[in-house]
Amino acid sequence: MASAPSKLYADDVSLLVVLLDTNPFFWSSFSLPFSKFLSHVLSFLNSILLLNQFNQVVVIATGCNSCDYIYDSSSATSTGAESGRMPALCSDLLRKLDEFVTRDQQLGEKDSLGPTTSSLLSGSLSMALCYIQKVFRSGPLHPQPRILCLQGSTDGPEQYVAIMNAIFSAQRSMVPIDSCFMGSNNSAFLQQASYITGGVYQKPQQLDGLFQYLSCWYSKMGCCLSNWSALT
Repeated sequence: MASAPSKLYADDVSLLVVLLDTNPFFWSSFSLPFSKFLSHVLSFLNSILLLNQFNQVVVIATGCNSCDYIYDSSSATSTGAESGRMPALCSDLLRKLDEFVTRDQQLGEKDSLGPTTSSLLSGSLSMALCYIQKVFRSGPLHPQPRILCLQGSTDGPEQYVAIMNAIFSAQRSMVPIDSCFMGSNNSAFLQQASYITGGVYQKPQQLDGLFQYLSCWYSKMGCCLSNWSALT
């Protein structure tokens, strides 16, 4: 019953699945602190939810050893957690993110092969596509989905086949994969993902204004922030 209203507004409703890189090997040596990066991301996600009450945001944490859903605005709404907005978004996401980072670190300590420096991008892409397929099958009308990869870790060559399979699956489902890469070098995986699926690959030079950058970027693309300029 909860999904019925969103179907009535399917043409104007967006579903954004964000893949959040939590790799400690990257963030420990990166110029922008992870806490500041996260504040930009939270503000960006909240702006999407404020633009349309039926917009949906899903966040998947991408660690070195695992990946997991850490926020789903539709679940927050259904449980009455302030309609999925701030401060519910912050409290829910930060709590689950902290739990995820701890679990992922413990998995790395148990790995007999030693620590992995690349993030499990193939896993988070697969989880994002599974979630989107579930939405597709919920009825004839559904939100317009996009995947946004916020990535800084280097590519893991051992994930090539799995990542390419996910990319082609997204292409067949007409799901664009947008990429915001923050590492020192470009990501060949994400460049291919964005090119093949019709998404956008960007490598911002100044991350202090990441919130404004993401907002303007998505408004120009005519995605769920198409009315952003009217609000600012």
